[in-house]
Amino acid sequence: MLRVETRSNRKKINKKWWIWTPIIIVVVLIAVVGGYALSIVNNVEETFNTKMHDPVESIDQEKVKQKMDASEPLNILLLGVDERGNDVGRSDALMVLNLKPETEEMQLISIPRDTRTLIVGRGEQDKINHAYAFGGPDMSIQTVQHFLDIEIDYFVRVNMEGLQELVDELGTITVDNEIEWSDGTYQFTNGPVEMDGAKTLAYVRMRKQDPAGDFGRTERQRKVIEAIINDGANVANVTKINELINIMGNNMSTSIDFNAVKSLLGGYTNTRKNMNSYQMQGSGTTIDGIYYYIVPEEEVAKVQAMINS
Repeated sequence: MLRVETRSNRKKINKKWWIWTPIIIVVVLIAVVGGYALSIVNNVEETFNTKMHDPVESIDQEKVKQKMDASEPLNILLLGVDERGNDVGRSDALMVLNLKPETEEMQLISIPRDTRTLIVGRGEQDKINHAYAFGGPDMSIQTVQHFLDIEIDYFVRVNMEGLQELVDELGTITVDNEIEWSDGTYQFTNGPVEMDGAKTLAYVRMRKQDPAGDFGRTERQRKVIEAIINDGANVANVTKINELINIMGNNMSTSIDFNAVKSLLGGYTNTRKNMNSYQMQGSGTTIDGIYYYIVPEEEVAKVQAMINS
């Protein structure tokens, strides 16, 4: 039985510098401590290169370096992964960050997690977020490349459970909550909500009670990460910087090494001047009792043009 549901909501994401969060959270923390930063810079570099750096076979690092040296456009795949215990996890958030230094433009393309597509390496149609569970970042990269017919230059993976550790290290964070709901353990009222780590994790994981579904959860994740940056940059948290960096090291992996980070924050910084966010559009359908999100070919072609123009 085939059941189709239409979706027309396009989420406009707040135009702030939060997109670089997995990379710049530590840079923001460094920036606020002035002369205290020398030892911290060394710790950041060591953490990036020994704990976070994860080169993958599907990305040619030398080719990417040549593109950066020539200030060519770059595509970065952002993976938000919910790994619990020994579970490999699935990529609950998939976004392609497209940087165009020549036009000083940045685009963030969100791919719905239930999008039905060919999983490269398995030769079967499935939900795009399953690629990570089947083959980690490599299979996710190859699958997104095939789906959009683009080249991925870097990837960044963040384990959402790491948010709990970050918040607990800071103490608490406060977010502006837009819908009232309860999960039986925590009550979330409209307006400012103060949260510790466990409550924060419940806040970003909720989906079924949100009228916007996955789109709403993505927005809540953004709010939490932004709050972590704001609270982390507080002078009172200066002494916690090394601990925060170490938590990031335990919950993040990326094909970007520290030298590339410096290049990105240099030659590509002005791309933030003109930022656009786009959520790929399609329709929901149930196939053999399983829900999928179908993105039509013309929508894929539209996003290809946005990235390659």
